[in-house]
Formats: sequence, structure tokens, C-alpha cells
Amino acid sequence: MNRPIRNRRSSMPYFERQPDAPAPLTIPISRRVLFSDADPMGILWHGRYPAFFESAAAELHRACGLGYLDYHQAGIQAPIVQLHIDYIASAYLEEEVTVQATLHWNDAARIDTEYAIVRANGDLVARGYTVQLFISAATGTPLLTPPAFVETSRQAWRDGHLAHLQ
Repeated sequence: MNRPIRNRRSSMPYFERQPDAPAPLTIPISRRVLFSDADPMGILWHGRYPAFFESAAAELHRACGLGYLDYHQAGIQAPIVQLHIDYIASAYLEEEVTVQATLHWNDAARIDTEYAIVRANGDLVARGYTVQLFISAATGTPLLTPPAFVETSRQAWRDGHLAHLQ
């Protein structure tokens, strides 16, 4: 039986969960659609969705010991190499939405983060994901293994010290 595309886009997981992986880590933040976020029709402009995602990701990553300052101090950068957005419905000027970022376990030298933007009534506005890889800030060389501070964060996650984010 074929399901409508809208349902598939709003419910299919972006990342497969590894059988022995700890539960994903999630943080929600509230964000209002500001004048600078809206197009002339008063609708959240499609190009602003990544900034909404980033606001939640920064909070989540910081809570996990993976904040921007941690990267800077370690001489590491983590550029986004993939960004995907499924636009489901519009958000409007002055509307307050919840932006949820979810970090998915990955053993590789990458960070997989999934996002959802939800209205106060629970309706899904958009969802998406980013994939980040690690590079040396000094040379721009890709890292084939996760940096030490990322491994420390992952160990805390596996040991249950980040359970408040599950």
C-alpha cells in the first residue's frame, strides 16, 4: 500500500540506530519567528531553517561537551558536509516554535544530528539533518578518527552520564 509522500517525509528515520548504541540525545529549545526570519508574506523564509537548526544543535552539542569552544581549544573544526531539510508546513511571523536537535550515536569520525521544528499544537513544520566531519584547524586535513574530546563525550554518553538528554 502506498502512503502519501507527506507521511513518509515526516516519519522516516534519517539515521539507522546501531544495535549496541546508546539512545540518542535530544534537547528542545523555543524560538520565535522574528521579522528578520520572515519573507514578505510573513512566512518563515526557507533559507532561515538551518539557523533554527543550528540554535538547537549548539545547545545540544554544548551540553554534551562538544561546544564550539571545545573544538576551538582542541584545534579541530567540524564543517557540515550534508544538510537536508524536509519542509512540511509553514511557520509564521511571531509564531513560537520548538526546535529539537537529536544527536545520533556514530562510531566514525563524524557527528549526525537530526532536527524537528514543531508548532505549539504539536504539528510538524520541518525536519532535517546534518552530517559533520572533523578536520584539523591548522592544516585542513580530514581526521580519520574522532578527536580525543569527542571520544570523552562519547564515553560519558555510553556510561549514562548524559542520560538527562535522552
